[in-house]
Order: sequence, then structure tokens, then C-alpha cells
Amino acid sequence: MKSQNNNQSNIGDKIKQLRHKKGLTQDELARKAELPYTTLTKIESNVITRPTIQTVVKIAKGLGVSIDDLIK
Repeated sequence: MKSQNNNQSNIGDKIKQLRHKKGLTQDELARKAELPYTTLTKIESNVITRPTIQTVVKIAKGLGVSIDDLIK
């Protein structure tokens, strides 16, 4: 698996990484972020590579991190 650090093309990987670090399941994060579970799984598996800013804000809040942490 390649570990590239491209801003948004890699946001799903970044979310997955932070979620694992926090010890959350996809379901738990989806609930905390008030997002549909399927949306989160699509972002993490890079089916959705450019989530809306509203979605990114919700995920950041759910993870307890800043938006910068997700996009840098």
C-alpha cells in the first residue's frame, strides 16, 4: 500500500488512520459525526475522494480533531 500525502485524494486514509488511533469503529464515528455509515465507509475506501466541507467538518468534530488535521 502506497502512503502518499496528497491533500484531498488521501483524506479517506487520513480519516481511517485517525479513527483507528482514537479506537473508534466506523459505526461509532458515523454516529458521533452524525453522518450515514455508508457515507463514512465510502470516504474511507476512497470511493468518495472529495467530500463536502460540511462532511469534513462533521468528521473532524466526531474525531475531536481540527479540519487541518484531516487535510494536511
